[in-house]
This record gives sequence, structure tokens and C-alpha cells, in this order.
Amino acid sequence: MILEAIETYPEISFENTEIAFSAKSNNDLEKAYWLFKMMASPSLVKFGKFSTGLASTFHFPISWMIKPTIYKQFCGGESLSECDHTVKMLDKYGIKSILDYSVEGKESEFVFDATAKEIIATIFKASQNKTTISFAVFKVTGLARFDLLKKASAKSSLTEIEQQEFNKAKTRVKSICQAAFDTKVPVMIDAEETWIQDAIDDMATEMMQLYNKQWPCVYNTLQMYRWDRLAFLKQAHSKAEKEGYILALKLVRGAYMEKERLRAKQKGYQSPIQENKTATDKDFDLALKYCVENINKIALFAGTHNERSSLYLTELLKLHQISKTNPHVWFSQLYGMSDHISYNLAKAGYNVVKYVPYGPVKEVLPYLIRRAEENTSIAGQTGRELNLIIKEKKRRA
Repeated sequence: MILEAIETYPEISFENTEIAFSAKSNNDLEKAYWLFKMMASPSLVKFGKFSTGLASTFHFPISWMIKPTIYKQFCGGESLSECDHTVKMLDKYGIKSILDYSVEGKESEFVFDATAKEIIATIFKASQNKTTISFAVFKVTGLARFDLLKKASAKSSLTEIEQQEFNKAKTRVKSICQAAFDTKVPVMIDAEETWIQDAIDDMATEMMQLYNKQWPCVYNTLQMYRWDRLAFLKQAHSKAEKEGYILALKLVRGAYMEKERLRAKQKGYQSPIQENKTATDKDFDLALKYCVENINKIALFAGTHNERSSLYLTELLKLHQISKTNPHVWFSQLYGMSDHISYNLAKAGYNVVKYVPYGPVKEVLPYLIRRAEENTSIAGQTGRELNLIIKEKKRRA
């Protein structure tokens, strides 16, 4: 039974920096301060993107510079075994991990097969460490060509060779989800660009139909900065109810806004992105409310760095007398960001998990560049991190 007895819901303050940075030494805090200080400068981030791209093109060694700085802040290690230290450290503070193999941008069948094997390895790693690693995750673009997914999403006819290729991609997805089901480790399918998302949604739905009859094994991801996702959520719930499976969803605000708007403008179609941040925030919170109100049939994973939405979800749980440890409700933030949310929620007893990306330094560079750009472009994100770090430095002094 999902609904549980009334329990205490302690007041949470995301201003408590003593809890937020309890895992960081003074030296770690100082390094984080200078890193976020640099990321506050758009010109420095642009230069970093250009210089790392240049170094990669000409095969200049840059791992020595990247690994102890931005890589250490946002990644768990270069391999699964290297992540052990990070996983154990997070668990010490009541935070679980998702090991996210963040190699991307590849296009060969050989690499797709290798990536599928690596993702399955993360599932088996989680199955052996269920008290510390709670989920697995993957991107479908790690298993199939982008242009193939684009064509499939447009419902264009595939050639015989393309159909064979697409079937291989679906087989990889199914092998991952089967491994998750067999080991009882839930797996998340990340959302991507709108022009390939329909094919991803179809795969995710098919996997939920197969594996979510008894428990939330496969999660799809909804980017709520899309104006159509709240309606999609309700339609997906209706479908799951009729067909007798649990709808499992990760809610995020989104990661491709500028690219989406530019493409819509260039190609002359209506932008899939909400008009403004207020509309995105409204739909995100409405989606939280809808999921909590249907928590017996929907598993919710709230992936957000937004303090207000995080607090709102705790209020919803209290209002509906749903346990903080209900297995259908999880809070999540990226490793290296928003520790004031993650650590304070975990301290209060909620289910909290950090996305812990890993992979060779050179291969994870695209991910790291996105994190730097995100911290620079999101209004107040870097300033918020910096102010909290400064506050904690003063408290310790």
C-alpha cells in the first residue's frame, strides 16, 4: 500500500549551509568558490569552450587541467570503480546515486553496442549496491543515430537498412530495460530534442507496457518547458490506467531551450517552448500536483534545482499524508550543483538521489561544457551557488 500513516515533516531551510556543505572540506569549498566564480563570466566560459574544442581537435593533453577542476566538481570518476568514493560519500549523508555514463555524440554501431553494455554494467553495479545506488539512466542517442531518431519521430518511411538499424536500437533499449527488470533496478530514459522525442516517447511507453505492470521499472522524462507536456502527462496517465501499468516519470524543466527556439524560428514552425519561465514553473508545479494526487498509479522523480518547486513537493506530500520515504517519490539534483537542496532534503528524511555522471575526461567534455554554459545562462544559478559558498566560508571563519 502506497499511502502511509501520518508522520512528522520537519521544516526545511535551503539556507542552512552547514548541512549543505557538510561533505566539503575548507579546501573543497575554496575550489568550488573559484570554479563558480569563473563560470559567472560568460566570456570565460566561451573561451573555455573554444580552447577545449581546439585542444581536442589537435589532440593536446588537457586531462591534467580539467580533471582536478570542473570534472571533479561535476563528475564521479572516469570508470564505474572510480565512482565508488563519490557514491560512498553521498550515502554517508543520506543521498543515493545514479551512475550516468555521459559519453555522447558518437554515431557508430560498434559504439552503440559498447554503450548498451556499459549501461547494463551500471544496472548490475546498482543491483549489488542497492542501498547506495537507486537508479540507472541512459539517453537513446547513446544507442542510435540522431538522424535515424529524427526520421522515425517524423513518421517518415524508413528504408529497409534503416529499419534494421532502428530495430537494433530498440533491441538495445529492451536489453537495458530487461536487465533493469531482472535485477529490480529502476531505469530512466532521458528526454532529448523535440524533433527526436516522439520516437523516444514511443520506446519508453512500449517499455513501460512491458515492465511496469508490478512496479515502476522504466521511467520516461518530461521536459516541462514544453507547453504540451502537461497534456501529454494526463494522456499518458489515462493510457497507463486503461492498460494496467504504472506510469513512471521524471519531471525536469528542460535542457535544449535556445536550440529549440532557434530551430523553430529557422524552420518556421511554432516553438515548442513555453513563452516564459513563469509558464514553465506553473506547469512543472501542476505536474507535481497531478502526480502526487495519483501517487498510487504514478511514480514521480522530481529532477529540479528550483527551491520553490522542491519545497512545494514536500508540502504536497504533507497535505496528502504521503510518507517522505514513499518509493514512488524522489527528489534529484545533478552532482556538483544545488547541494543546499539535496543535503537539506536528505537530512530531513526525504528520498534524495544525485545524478553522478562518469566517463573518460575527453569523452565527457560536451557534458561539462553544457554544465558550465547552464550555470552561466540560468538567471541567478551561479550567483546562488556563489552566495551560499561565501555564506558557508564566513560561517566557518
